[in-house]
Amino acid sequence: MTKTASSAIPVFKLYGENQQWPTPDLLHCETISRRSRDYQWEIQPHRHADLCQLLYVHQGQAQLEIEGQRTTLNEATLQVLPPLCVHGFRFAEDVEGYVLTLAAPLVSHLQAQLGATVDGLQVLGSYPAGKDSDYLNNLFARLQDEYADEQPARDMLMHALVSVLLVWISRQAIQRRHPRAPRGREYFRRFTQLVEQQYREHPKIEDLAHKLGISVSHLNGTCRELGGQPALQIMHDRQLLEAKRLLTYTSMTINEMSEVLGFSDPTNFSRLFRRRVGFSPKAFRERLKAETPED
Repeated sequence: MTKTASSAIPVFKLYGENQQWPTPDLLHCETISRRSRDYQWEIQPHRHADLCQLLYVHQGQAQLEIEGQRTTLNEATLQVLPPLCVHGFRFAEDVEGYVLTLAAPLVSHLQAQLGATVDGLQVLGSYPAGKDSDYLNNLFARLQDEYADEQPARDMLMHALVSVLLVWISRQAIQRRHPRAPRGREYFRRFTQLVEQQYREHPKIEDLAHKLGISVSHLNGTCRELGGQPALQIMHDRQLLEAKRLLTYTSMTINEMSEVLGFSDPTNFSRLFRRRVGFSPKAFRERLKAETPED
């Protein structure tokens, strides 16, 4: 891959989509063919600011271009693509497999459960499936089926299946050594961790920059380069993701939701939601109801 400035590399949530996370779920699962077919089986180099992706190629050939290095997969392989990793793919038309995208809050939760044994979702890794090929394919297939359906305790089961995948990855990676992340990426990683811990408290960006030991302008520059937007907007995105989840999965009033999310005034919450999402929290909930089929 020709060396390209970081600012020229597009930042997507899901490939081909804008900065809006398309679902209140903390993960997205689809077959490789689902998205790549629309792009003639080629996904151009891009990156995700705060998402981890697991690419599982079960059958068929895949050409990977990751951080400028090209490799070809001819056997079942699970590829971990951590946040900020520049990656692109070219797939054979008979490829079979899945792409699982994990939002930062879920990654943080899973890593906390796993402990300090290994940072399996924050480090680039390629793991041949070997004898576990069918086992992994069944796990991904079950996860994709669950994602596409609306069964009771759906969220719990999906997270359980993802936990199984993380344990598999961690066991594969436990004896591998990884280079230290560049300083800018380390700052960004630590910033997103602070956002996850404190977004309900609405910390000042100045205070977060101070905790990182850098200036506000340095933090905003890093966030724009690696996350595609300034630090405050990243904070707002996390607050709005939680708001969408509350609107989807609870019967909280807007006032109750505003208080839970740490807003001093429900009007401020509604104004931010409308400005970033395009319509009010009430309208968001009404759209969900209209799109949900009745039993």
